[in-house]
Amino acid sequence: MHDDRNLVESRLKRVLEERIRPAVYPESVPLEVSIWTAPDEPVPVAEGLAAPRTPIAAGAQWGAPWGTSWLTVSGTVPDAWAGRTVEALIDLGFDANMPGFQCEGLVYRPDGTPVKGLNPRNQWVRIVAPAVGGEEVLLHVEAASNPVILDYHPFLPTGLGDKETAGDRPQYRLERIDLAVFDETVWQLVVDLEVLGELMAELPVEGARRWEILRAVERALDVVDLQDVNGTAAAARRELEAVLASPAEPSAHLISAVGHAHIDSAWLWPLRETVRKVARTTANMTALLEDEPDFVFTMSQAQQYAWIKEHRPEVYARVKKAVAEGRFVPAGGMWVESDTNMPGSEAMARQFVHGKRFFLEEFGIENEEAWLPDTFGFAGGLPQIIKAAGSTRLLTQKISWSQVNTFPHHTFLWEGIDGTRIFTHFPPVDTYNCSMQGKEIAHAARNFKDKGRARCSLAPTGWGDGGGGTTREMVAKAARLRNLEGSARVRWERPAEFFAKAEREYPDPPVWTGELYLELHRATLTSQARTKQGNRASENLLREAELWCATAAVRARLPYPYEELDRIWKTVLLHQFHDILPGSSIAWVHREAERTYAAVAEELAAITARAQRALAGEGDGTVVFNAAPHERGGVPAGGARPAPPAAGGCTVEARPDGGHLLDNGLLQVAVDARGLVVSVLDSASGREALAPGAAANLLQIHPDFPTMWDAWDVDSFYRNTVTDLTALDSLEVSASGPEAVAVRATRTFGSSRAVQTVTLTAGSGRLDLDTEVDWHETEKFLKAAFPLDVRTDRYAAETQFGHLYRPTHTNTSWETAKFEACNHRFVHLEEPGWGVALVTASTYGHDVTRTVRPEDGGTTTTVRVSLLRAPRFPDPHTDQGLHRFRHALVPGADVGAAVREGYRIGLPERRVPGAAEVAPLITLDDDAVVVSAVKLADDRSGDVVVRLYESCGGRARVRVAPGFEYARVDRCDLLERPTGEGATELRLRPFELVTLRFAVEGSGGEPG
Repeated sequence: MHDDRNLVESRLKRVLEERIRPAVYPESVPLEVSIWTAPDEPVPVAEGLAAPRTPIAAGAQWGAPWGTSWLTVSGTVPDAWAGRTVEALIDLGFDANMPGFQCEGLVYRPDGTPVKGLNPRNQWVRIVAPAVGGEEVLLHVEAASNPVILDYHPFLPTGLGDKETAGDRPQYRLERIDLAVFDETVWQLVVDLEVLGELMAELPVEGARRWEILRAVERALDVVDLQDVNGTAAAARRELEAVLASPAEPSAHLISAVGHAHIDSAWLWPLRETVRKVARTTANMTALLEDEPDFVFTMSQAQQYAWIKEHRPEVYARVKKAVAEGRFVPAGGMWVESDTNMPGSEAMARQFVHGKRFFLEEFGIENEEAWLPDTFGFAGGLPQIIKAAGSTRLLTQKISWSQVNTFPHHTFLWEGIDGTRIFTHFPPVDTYNCSMQGKEIAHAARNFKDKGRARCSLAPTGWGDGGGGTTREMVAKAARLRNLEGSARVRWERPAEFFAKAEREYPDPPVWTGELYLELHRATLTSQARTKQGNRASENLLREAELWCATAAVRARLPYPYEELDRIWKTVLLHQFHDILPGSSIAWVHREAERTYAAVAEELAAITARAQRALAGEGDGTVVFNAAPHERGGVPAGGARPAPPAAGGCTVEARPDGGHLLDNGLLQVAVDARGLVVSVLDSASGREALAPGAAANLLQIHPDFPTMWDAWDVDSFYRNTVTDLTALDSLEVSASGPEAVAVRATRTFGSSRAVQTVTLTAGSGRLDLDTEVDWHETEKFLKAAFPLDVRTDRYAAETQFGHLYRPTHTNTSWETAKFEACNHRFVHLEEPGWGVALVTASTYGHDVTRTVRPEDGGTTTTVRVSLLRAPRFPDPHTDQGLHRFRHALVPGADVGAAVREGYRIGLPERRVPGAAEVAPLITLDDDAVVVSAVKLADDRSGDVVVRLYESCGGRARVRVAPGFEYARVDRCDLLERPTGEGATELRLRPFELVTLRFAVEGSGGEPG
């Protein structure tokens, strides 16, 4: 019996592959083909259509890396094909195993109307059904010769990831370009046999259903005449009708299939290519929606809709029509599917502001779900942001990639740092590219962890990244799986329909509290340091620009630059996409990002300077502007005043055993003869911050060659080998006060050079640490270590609108797996009554470990910041060159001081000629409450919008004092829509986020 089963399965596989599938197109004739290759970047459609062509034949090579070729295919439908369905088959040289990671095409009619995309699993174009005979065929194909970069075995360094290094060798060979008869009966037989064969393979061997299917398949194969498949296909299908009609059990798992094509907004291709990937995919999907009445397709990322609106308006018109019909569903409500670990508070909020507003303005739609299937872990502040944007749900799949611990739920409530709970679903199908294979459907049903309490899950279905989205084969399989014995039941549904059903059947799901940490891709917190620094700098500059432009609009009647700020925000949000900000894209993407961030910085500096000049007034003095949310040196938060006299009191002197001693009355810092910090004494408490005998600001280097995913991963074994960089080239006093004192150490290692500057400033309770690295290592990981004399079981790491706690111990596998984690501006460690903060201007990755000192029984808790890596895939020159990092150590800091210094390090004072004092637009009377944004309302009414949050994790009662006349204050959501009556006396729960809108008349806030 066992042998009989194996024989039938083997027979099915061979007959399908060698006889039945080829018979789907029983007759064909070649089409004539001609080509024109664009000389550089892609050209407008009209230019591509009109360009002169040169004849080319199947088998010819074409396509330099990142090139664009325009093909014209032409021919005539044979008269003998009258009454039959005719399709064009266009194979550009596809590798069927890699949809989305190779050449692609978009087909146009002669008038420039887009038809559909061409992809490895979608090579057909319907010509006519039924044919009359003699129809002329003329199609144009915009073919992109994107090189294959992702070849999993192995990850090899390649120059193909940048147009400047990719060369011009043709990448592809034209294969079949034919006009062919499409036999739908044979095609349907293929789908019947695939569905039943795949289901049979998942059923228990001893079960009757498996054998019932096997015998039906055997009868169907007996009926097929291998020399006349087309003539016998209908009879073979009749042999399968009974087993296909047998209904599923009432308890069968329910799968909501959602048409999907996850398209990375940049990854192994540049941004400009994503524009075309989106056009090809949406052309495909709108065409499929017209053919398949039950099918529903969803797409997230407002940026991608905006791209096709701008670049492919004909496709966008089809999308808008399908959206209006409820068939093409905007999802997610974000500008892009961003990383959620590293974007700052306001940036994460603006992802939803700009995404949801686009969907509202373009389609009149407000969806309730955040849609982030591929993001590399989720920060604990996200639930509150989702809710504040007017959404209530989250979908992701990526946590299933965790290497060590299996997440215990598929449907649950996710509780964020402030107590907000979001209904969350992880599809148990464990892929966001489901293709309706039997093994995927069976896995979803078996894998679902909430059995007995719930029985529905979602399956995002379709090839992503330019692979073409959902195929007609997937739709046909789903139709057969709608109610099939032995299988989960499948039906097409919108995300909102799935979530409503899931919430109804599971009203009390389990709760997961805190971040959703991905036990993989931890190195994305460090790779491509320039991209990360550009992001942080842009976030800070946008805060300053909005603050001072709003202040100038109210105080000086200066027009507010709505258009400029809107455009810049969208640029910054785009670059927070989960393969750009994490540093996991090709060299081309990061090279462009660096240029973009430089342009953003230049434009924002000019916008801010214009506003500050209008506020500073006339005079020969200097006005100091403080954009930080706390008073600094006599300058109020969000205000400006003439510069006070310079403070003094700093000293530096030589130590008897080498090195230097720095003192500013608040801190005493010892730097030894190696240029390492060996003592940081908090004068107020008399407490030493560093562990006995240890050295801080110590650069350490590790080998870094993960088992897979070079730019993405760092594996725990990297810590097995470490080299302390203590060799010194020079040590010198670089500033000698009295306003500041500094010591500079220069050291070389490998092929690289580091310059570390330690600075004490008068009146400051923090030790500033500048690190400049000229980095030329390969497959290495550079960290800076700070061994602290603090015993604590946990530490605080800043995240959006607050902080979360992580353990310093490794009691369980869950804690052990968090050996590299994310923070924003600070980490804070504390014993009762005394703590230390390490603040950062632009790094995110770090680790915290704890050891007990045998000599005195004390505990050393070591914080290490991650500075640089050197992976070779997908960018073989990742992070090579000059970098500068800024950190600060703050002894004696409570968490409020950590928050304060974290803001200060990224928001320096600005000095502008003038003499005026500028009162803040908003003043708060509790330092625990932080203003995250002051701006004018996006609707251009001139109203002032203020966003604030409780930053220390406790209750707060705060008075919000506007420094301007206003008619009304409303409490709003993130989109600045009133949600209830506002007030200036607020009681906030821990980490609570509040947006207030002050109606102001005559603000002068007209468009600039």
